Amino acid sequence: MTHISRNEQLPSDPQSVKVSIAISIIMIAVGFIALAAPLMAGIAIELVVGWLFILNGCVHAVYAWQVRGAGGVLWEGLLGVLYVLAGGYLLFHPIVGLESLTFVLGIYLVIKAVLELILSAQLRPYASSVWLMADGIISFILAIIIWRMWPVSSLWAIGILIGISILLAGAARLALAMSARRLLKD
Repeated sequence: MTHISRNEQLPSDPQSVKVSIAISIIMIAVGFIALAAPLMAGIAIELVVGWLFILNGCVHAVYAWQVRGAGGVLWEGLLGVLYVLAGGYLLFHPIVGLESLTFVLGIYLVIKAVLELILSAQLRPYASSVWLMADGIISFILAIIIWRMWPVSSLWAIGILIGISILLAGAARLALAMSARRLLKD
């Protein structure tokens, strides 16, 4: 039997493994919820982004107030106003915001796919690394689907794609946590 050395990217103690398993199960449940209600999930995500923009705008405004130079106050203040206006637009126009976020989601899924494939290559000695590779490949396929159907699919795509992505990420992490638990027992 081949001995596999401990990898620092896996949980290394029993408590960490238990927490990793619990987080993985929560991710799987959240993925199923998003799949069951994709429009609500998409709008919820869009609204969170809108509020984060507003919060960031307020932080820029506070920072602008603290800057001593007039140029810094002007530019930080303008950035703050821009963020607040963009966030307000997302809050008051959730469907248009959802279309924009759906497009950005496609970009995110391509980047996520590349990172998942790199991580799966680093964890190749572990049988469960195939889940990370599957997650990366499926994320790339989902990115292609989102761009081909955009903007028509914006009403359901973001919720379904995020649901699938979270579900697969949870399954991959659960498989890795289970591998770590087996290594700790050996």
